This record gives sequence, structure tokens and C-alpha cells, in this order.
Amino acid sequence: MNIEFTSPVDCLCDFTFDFYWQHMGKRLVPSEKIPGQKGTSYTYEELVSSLKKGEDVCIKGNVGKRLGSSLGIDLVFFGGTGKPLKTGSIIVDGDVDTRMGISMVSGSIYVRGQVQQPLGNIIEMASDRSGYRKYCSITGLMHNISDETVLSPNVITKETLCINDGIIRDTIAARLDSDASITVDGNAGMSTGILMKRGTVNVDGDAGMNTGVLMKGGVLTVCDTEEFAGAYMKGGNLVIRGKAKGYVGANMKGGAIYLKGKAMPAQFPLDENDLKFLAKILRISQTQVMMFKKYSI
Repeated sequence: MNIEFTSPVDCLCDFTFDFYWQHMGKRLVPSEKIPGQKGTSYTYEELVSSLKKGEDVCIKGNVGKRLGSSLGIDLVFFGGTGKPLKTGSIIVDGDVDTRMGISMVSGSIYVRGQVQQPLGNIIEMASDRSGYRKYCSITGLMHNISDETVLSPNVITKETLCINDGIIRDTIAARLDSDASITVDGNAGMSTGILMKRGTVNVDGDAGMNTGVLMKGGVLTVCDTEEFAGAYMKGGNLVIRGKAKGYVGANMKGGAIYLKGKAMPAQFPLDENDLKFLAKILRISQTQVMMFKKYSI
């Protein structure tokens, strides 16, 4: 599929259609013609359908925000299985605005121009397309580790990915469901670890809003966080080494949050397993571990 735009458009190839279940058509109607096209009349859902069929979507011109959001997820809301899909690639002959590949789990995005930060759940790879930069899903990479090369200064060895480039990313490790380990040398954006099921993610710096939101399993450690850390958690362990702002653990259904400050859910005393877990994951002494509190349902 080939499409050209005279001006940037947001939410192209967005598998959520700008979180349709929240606005129910007030912000975007999937069946409507995408504005700003030159010589074509494709709808938002036609771009998504093309990718789901394994076809490439080639875009000429600059692109707006949230390109390829949740790319590769067969979303339950739209009658899907909730599992990853193999998709075609998105190829952009132009620049891309912020949050490209947010919550993306499979597929590739090629960009000839510049990409604005924050990025989504993506990392740059050695490109197999001349003149284009290639981005793949961090989650997809850790689900299916291949011989593809992650660009320096980032490094991948076996089941461990070290992100060292200082780029701010939202939704790192979204829907991660493997025993992989991801370390971020620096800060992360919003919704780190959203919908994680397995794996370990360690952010050496701070994280944004909604850290660990909707977690189902795995281990996520961060320093300071913004509001709504651990909101709607169903499982897993969220460890906050620094401070957390308001609404920590809002509407928690399960899992555990470990932190030094105050939080909304019920507080539980640390047992022997908790002490061992924190000492191991944080590599600190038992005296330092005793400064943490545990919150759960």
C-alpha cells in the first residue's frame, strides 16, 4: 500500500485507533478517510488491515504522533486474541513526530528522516533498507532474539538487552512475556512495563506516569516515578527505589509494590521471602532492605 500526505497526520497505522474504547469515535473514526492524502482515499482501518495481512505500508511525507501504536497486537477489544501478530512493515519517506511505536510488539518501522523523542517501545537496528533507519519492537526483539544487530551503544547478549543511548522511551517492555532481562541506563518515559507478564526490567533512573500499570507478572524496578505507579496491577513485582507521586497502586487487583514512601494500598510486613527478593534484585544489604514497605491487596 502506498500513500502520500501533504501534511502530518497523527495515529497512522495505530492498531488502537487512538484508544478507540475510550473515546468511541469522538477523536478518530476508523472507517473514515484519512485527511491530507494526495491522490488516494484510504481509511485508518485499511492501513491497519493491510499490515495485518503482512503487506507493507509505504508513506511519503512527514508523519504525526503515535505512528504504529500497538503495532502487531491482535487486540481483544476488536475481537482478537490479545496475542502478537506477524505484520508487514511501515516505511516512511519523511520525518516522524513523537511516540512512534508506542506499545509496539512486532513488525518493523523504516524511516528516512528524523524521529522525535520520546520514542515508543522500539530500538534502532542495523538497517537492511538503504537510506532508511530501522526500528523494531523491544518486546518483539526479546521474544524472538535473532542475529539482527542492535545499534551501538545499545547491546544485546543472549536474553539481556542493555539500553545505553539516553533516549527517552514510553511503554518499554510493553506486554513482555519472556524470561528476558532489560536494563535502561538512564530515565524512561511513561507506562514502563505496561501489561508485562514475565521478565525483568531495571530502569537505573526515573520513570514517568503509569509505571507498571496493568502489570500481570515479572519484575520492574525504577528510581523515582510520577503518578499512578502500579495502577490496575494484577500481578508481578514493582520496586520503587526512590520516591513515588500520588495514586500509587490505584485500583490494584494483585501483585506487590515495594517502596520507601507512602502509598494507597494496604501495607504488609516484609517476610523472609521479601527480604531475600529485594536484597537480590537490588543488590543491597538487609539493613537497606528494611527501609522498604510492601503494598498489596
